[in-house]
Amino acid sequence: MNPSNPLRFLSFVVTTLFCFAAPLSAQAGDPPLKWWKGNLHTHSLWSDGDQFPEMIGDWYRQRDYNFLAITDHNVLSEGDRWMSLKKIVARSDDGILDRYRERFGDSWVETRSIQDGKDTEVRLKPLDEFRSQLEKSEKFILIPAEEISDRAEGKPVHINATNLLEAIPPSGGDTVREVMQNNLRAILAHEKSHGRHVLPHINHPNFHYAMTADDLAAVVSERFFEVYNGHPGVNHMGDHEHPSVERIWDLANAIRRTDLDIPPLMGLATDDSHEYHGKPGSRPGRGWVMVRSRYLSPEHLIKAMKAGDFYSSSGVTLRDLEYQPSTKTLSLQVEPQPGAKYKIEFIATLAPEPNETAEDAEKRIGKVVKSVEGVKASYQVTGRELYVRAVISSDQPPQDPSFKDQTQQAWTQPVGWE
Repeated sequence: MNPSNPLRFLSFVVTTLFCFAAPLSAQAGDPPLKWWKGNLHTHSLWSDGDQFPEMIGDWYRQRDYNFLAITDHNVLSEGDRWMSLKKIVARSDDGILDRYRERFGDSWVETRSIQDGKDTEVRLKPLDEFRSQLEKSEKFILIPAEEISDRAEGKPVHINATNLLEAIPPSGGDTVREVMQNNLRAILAHEKSHGRHVLPHINHPNFHYAMTADDLAAVVSERFFEVYNGHPGVNHMGDHEHPSVERIWDLANAIRRTDLDIPPLMGLATDDSHEYHGKPGSRPGRGWVMVRSRYLSPEHLIKAMKAGDFYSSSGVTLRDLEYQPSTKTLSLQVEPQPGAKYKIEFIATLAPEPNETAEDAEKRIGKVVKSVEGVKASYQVTGRELYVRAVISSDQPPQDPSFKDQTQQAWTQPVGWE
């Protein structure tokens, strides 16, 4: 492989890492592979959320999540930080401090009087202080993370970085694409300099319609983006002028697998939760990832995700998911819920045909190549596909929908391209 061609050389390196990053066969004494549930996009009072971070962690822990990244804007929860109680109540409600005390105790909650007693401040606990109250081995962990929030061309450009040692300031740039590239470069430099696995992912591309499929395709160092974000204001379904986020996924990956010859993007589901008191807004519990790993640690979870060994969900749970490279077969089985019916669709982008029209190209991108009604299905790659992925849809709505007529779904990662 000639390193003088940067794109092709990067494709070779990333593909090699992907192929060899898959979990190894179990050795004597190894724990079994398990599915771990987690959310990698959440906000607290440290930025624009409306709840104390340890209360947020407890919400997820009590609902059988295994890992959580609190991703406040341009900050990690560290250092000494106090916040006006009036501002806290204005974001939430009058009972927030009482519930905080009830859960963690009077001696845990720190307050001080300011302005000659006219207001009270509450200390916001840093992650290193409160994690001991929530974490439990092989049950639940918290991962330090940040939503690097930048702008270009009047549009928001937000990228999450999970498992950071220190906050990364926004890098800036003249265009959306340049901002994406600059911030990703900073994240990768952080990963290398600190010798730790970091997971960067692009957030809500349709938020203010900031990012196009061309943008997501062109930033070759990125491998992850949000195919589902539970915030009701991120334009998940697009509009008459903009494609849906799932359609953007296929459009971007069509470019990556043809024009650029680089690995496809993988899709995450997240909450992007800000609101924890029952009010309208971006509430928790709407989107998550299921990661297959032997160990519940940030490093093992991120390595598994970089290997593509995860799926994303807004309500559907898979009992089994396997891609067999020797036969190029993607197989899955749903864990059914009582009374629910399921449709399993295998989505592929096919290789371009000679002299095809624009209409032909549109039809071969994100094409349903097989559809099954039921809870079990498989698809064998024929050789025409640039990749194949599956989307599983229930006929039941989520417990807390984020958009009209939403149903519970799950998304597997693109395979068959290796």
